[in-house]
Parts: sequence; structure tokens; C-alpha cells
Amino acid sequence: MKTNLQMNADRRRAVAALAGMAVLSVASGGLAGCTPEKPQFKSVDLTGADYARGFSLLDQNGQLRTVKDFAGKVVVVFFGFTQCPDVCPASMAELTEVKRLLGADGNRLQAIFITVDPERDTAELLKAYMTNFDPTFLALRPAPAELARVASDFKIFYKKVDGKTPGSYSVDHSAGSYIYDPQGRVRLYNRYGSGAEMLAADIRLLLKAG
Repeated sequence: MKTNLQMNADRRRAVAALAGMAVLSVASGGLAGCTPEKPQFKSVDLTGADYARGFSLLDQNGQLRTVKDFAGKVVVVFFGFTQCPDVCPASMAELTEVKRLLGADGNRLQAIFITVDPERDTAELLKAYMTNFDPTFLALRPAPAELARVASDFKIFYKKVDGKTPGSYSVDHSAGSYIYDPQGRVRLYNRYGSGAEMLAADIRLLLKAG
């Protein structure tokens, strides 16, 4: 049988062990609480990508634009052309709906349309096209020589497809959108057809992070 002295020593060791476990648990919880959670984006996360870092192109009003012009806003960049029959108008209409879903934060969204058909997409035509969707949306028109460089920078595919006449050609092109956070960093790639609600949710996360 254990003596009272031995039993008291056992109790002290048990209490000390429990106290150590409690301290470890609190410390672990504290460390976990201090680690920021990574945003759960639904789009493809491009954070840290070494491409699609920005642009420097004239808009439909003849003003030179860069992503830095829109500090504090989320910028969504889409490549297309005004005579596109379906994908382009659907994507622009989706951005209009995204702006509506954002409510008061809608003014912190900047949609950018970069034409892959600068030969036919004149500044006047791009102005009218943007007005059809939202007067705050901007269209950028690279010179033909600039287009190849910009498309390469963004890893965008585009190819002219001959029509029945020289002026009736079409342009096959990538249909996703690049998204920049309010600090002008490329963060996401949104696949075509993902839906306005999903895109709006990702933009809210970027606006919240600042």
C-alpha cells in the first residue's frame, strides 16, 4: 500500500501533467487563431502569377490606362470583340449583373474589355458597345502590333477565322476573365460560364481583404 506521502506526490504529478496539457492546448489554440485563413475562392487562384500583371493601352476615349488607375477597385479583364455573337455579350452582361449583385460595392468594380479585333473595333464602335452594358465599363484597343504582345502577356489565344468576305471574318479567342484585387495584383482567373453569383462572391472576398 502507498503511504500518504506517496499518494500526495502522485496527486501533485497528476495535477502538474493536467496543467501542462491545458497550457499546450491554449497555446495551440492561440497559434491557430493568429494564422489568417486563406480566402476560399471559387475561381482559379492566380496569386503570385508571373503573367497577366497589367496593361498599358488606350481606352475608347483615347486615354492611356493601366491597372494602377483603378486602385481601391477590383478590376475584371475580358478579351473579346464587338461582333462576337454570343460569348462576349454574355460575359459583359454577366459583369453588369455582378455589379448589381454587389449593391453599394458595385462602384468598386471596374470592367475592362480588351478587343482582339482592333481592325474593325474602332473607338466609336467600342464606345457604343460599352454603353450597351454599363457606361462605367471601359474598352481598351491595342494597336495590331500591340495585340500579339498583350495576348502573350495574358496567355490569351486568338485567331482570325475567314468568312465569306474579307470583312466578315470571326475571331476565335479565350473566353475567361482575369481579376485584380484593389492593390492592382492579379489574383484570379474566372472561367466562362461560371455565373454572376459565383463571380460576385469572389469579388466580395477581394474587396473585404482590401
